[in-house]
Amino acid sequence: MKNKNNYDYQVLLKKKKYKYHLLENALDKSDLDEGIKVIRSRFITMNKYTTNFEKKFAKKLKVKYALMVNSGSSANLLATFASCNPWRKNRFKSGDHAIIQSLCWSTSLWPLVQAGLKIKFVDVNPKTLNVDVDEVISKVNSKTKLIVIINVLGISGNLSKLKKFCEKRKIILIEDNCESLGAKFKNKSLGTFGDFGTFSFFYSHQITSGEGGMVVCNNIEDYKILKSLRSHGWVRDIKTAKKFPNLDPRYIFINSGFNLRPTDIQAAIGSSQFNRLEIFKKNRHDNRKKIIESLKKDIRWNNQFYFLDVPKNVQPSYMVFPIFLNPILKHKKKRFINTIEKKGLQTRPVISGSFVNQPATKLYSLNKKKEKFKGSNTVEQLGFVIGLYTKKITQKQINFIKNTLFLIDKV
Repeated sequence: MKNKNNYDYQVLLKKKKYKYHLLENALDKSDLDEGIKVIRSRFITMNKYTTNFEKKFAKKLKVKYALMVNSGSSANLLATFASCNPWRKNRFKSGDHAIIQSLCWSTSLWPLVQAGLKIKFVDVNPKTLNVDVDEVISKVNSKTKLIVIINVLGISGNLSKLKKFCEKRKIILIEDNCESLGAKFKNKSLGTFGDFGTFSFFYSHQITSGEGGMVVCNNIEDYKILKSLRSHGWVRDIKTAKKFPNLDPRYIFINSGFNLRPTDIQAAIGSSQFNRLEIFKKNRHDNRKKIIESLKKDIRWNNQFYFLDVPKNVQPSYMVFPIFLNPILKHKKKRFINTIEKKGLQTRPVISGSFVNQPATKLYSLNKKKEKFKGSNTVEQLGFVIGLYTKKITQKQINFIKNTLFLIDKV
């Protein structure tokens, strides 16, 4: 017999038609036309469209270098392995310590494990989903060589303070900004505070190229490392060729590497979307505001839900809409999610919840001390996300969302 207080896997995993999807079709004709231009050309793989998108991206974010890759996960992988590369002067080594928040995505974490780092998790504030920088600093010891900060769902902590601390201690800072393109802290773009910043263009994110990502940095040597790692450890330039006169200059490998190259199709679509980033950002901000206002003005409103606090000096950039149950309704969470999914409102957890609760972290013994992360657990127990579209929301959609969410009173 099914336990009504558990998630219904048949409901949550079964494909079905939704009345309000997590994702809309964010691509318009101009995006598709750009992709078709590439398909009709002779150069489908990484070429001039990729280079042009990288330059445009770097210019808008006010960084010196941007390098496109085939996903946000690949961006995290590249930034991590560039940070320990033998060509880099200040690098971490296997066995050093790294700090990352417990509320994270899997491929923010796994490159650190794959690079041989000892993981130290830090908790988040459940009202902002981000870390308290002072708590991060308190976790640092003499073996800490890398800090990965994830700007969760369009919001950040005090990155200026963390940047100064890392520079003083010569700790490498990677800013995982895969969920927060377009957001700013003190008018400076998120993703540009660290040694490396990573971005994702997955279908549900601020802009999309279907799959795709970007790594940014301001150091020319870091950029050269990133570029070689992206493409097999391979370089092809006259300066390098002169150093190795006995080798065919078309195939010289100076580094280890991966194949993380994007296609020009992805770059063309991503670049087209990037032109409308500010429009998307405004529409999502306005849509979120309208949904919250509609809920709070309704006669049924009784503080059943709460919403994220935006910290001082943060200019958010949303991609989805996180919603949290009032803690007194925590016991209803799983039944509620089952119910609203059946009604046609598509949901997801907030990222993956507290990642230390996932079986993979136990498999790799990443939390040997069995620390409890109250903030991340609160997010997992109370939170979920719904879609936040790039187009203006309709009153019909608002009414459906509102009426479906108020089913919390009946489950």
